[in-house]
Amino acid sequence: MRRYSFVQLLRNAIGLGDGWQQAWRSPEPKPAYDVVIVGGGGHGLATAYYLAKNHGVTNVAVLEKGWLGGGNTGRNTTVVRSNYLWDESAGIYEHSLKLWEGLTQELNFNLMFSQRGLVMLAHTEHELNEASRRVHANRLNGIDAEILSREQTLAFVPILNGSKDIRYPVMGSSVQKRAGIARHDAIAWGFARAADALGVDIIQNCEVTAIRRDGSRVVGLDTTRGSIDARKVGLVAAGHSSVLAALAGFRLPIESHPLQAMVSEPIKPVLDTVVMSGTVHVYVSQSDKGELVIGAGIDAYNSYAQRGSLPILEDIASAMIELFPIVSRLKVLRSWGGIVDICPDASPIIGKTPVEGLFINCGWGTGGFKATPGSGWVLADTIANDRPHPLAAPFSLERFTSGRLIDEHGAAAVAH
Repeated sequence: MRRYSFVQLLRNAIGLGDGWQQAWRSPEPKPAYDVVIVGGGGHGLATAYYLAKNHGVTNVAVLEKGWLGGGNTGRNTTVVRSNYLWDESAGIYEHSLKLWEGLTQELNFNLMFSQRGLVMLAHTEHELNEASRRVHANRLNGIDAEILSREQTLAFVPILNGSKDIRYPVMGSSVQKRAGIARHDAIAWGFARAADALGVDIIQNCEVTAIRRDGSRVVGLDTTRGSIDARKVGLVAAGHSSVLAALAGFRLPIESHPLQAMVSEPIKPVLDTVVMSGTVHVYVSQSDKGELVIGAGIDAYNSYAQRGSLPILEDIASAMIELFPIVSRLKVLRSWGGIVDICPDASPIIGKTPVEGLFINCGWGTGGFKATPGSGWVLADTIANDRPHPLAAPFSLERFTSGRLIDEHGAAAVAH
């Protein structure tokens, strides 16, 4: 590993040095690969990494139309949790959380993973009953979860508005203490560096313009950097999955929506956990830099634009002030939007497609970041073995014809 002196670091920082050592190679595309992954976000890079690490498949390319992490990976609010309601969801999200817990060491890259806990507020008797149902379901699946009373919740999150006279007073909550946050772009960089070290080609600024088929089987891709033959192809491009599916000749039951978030100016530490409210409709955590990272639900309209409407931001701000009056005079530092693709049952699609040799990972909606290592693990296994990984099998595309849906709308709480 190359080491830099303080003077070299300073010279590089102001543009006078001889350049940083590349974290991963920037190769030209080869004419053919065993597997090509379309999408250079966290899920795509994780898939490539686990193909190489777990299955010895190293003749792999990751194609990204822009730069690594420039899509949803760099445009989310970094929440990591596994306390989903249904068994199928609990299985894959808990698998992912367990991977998160050792991933910094495995990748030898600081992902800034912080298990600070996640509190889901309850404001009504119905929400208290639903929280109890979820906690019992989580425990049956071996996932940590507990109920907090009103007094325990206010002690756990002291800056919450504890008044009983507000529109939706806090009546209690559920908490998963192993949940938390991580650094969004670090997960892309960590997987990219590790995959590159195992021989994976990472090719940026390479947009797919066509998916070539020989009858019912995929045989390659046309890109802005030339044609590439491939025995197998994985489509892992959140937000634009339906566009890629159309290139391959089939349709997906998904819609793409903008999802907005914002951060406040930095303040001293006041919040050491993640707080979510489905009723008031907001969630918030505090970054290591002191910013409050705030989000809510999707914009209602379909769009591929990485921007949203002002009413959503107004709703987020009013919800924050209702729950946390101390933030009423904070300034918004910046806001942004990502593109999420959402299935009718709010659960993802992972596995085979109607085209032989073509696999897909999409439809995570607002919950994709937390599933990054887990989805990469199961898709890599599915691609390598030409059959669904047991954790991915319930999320097949065929469930929309069989009717075996996994309805996580309610369990998704407020988007994340």
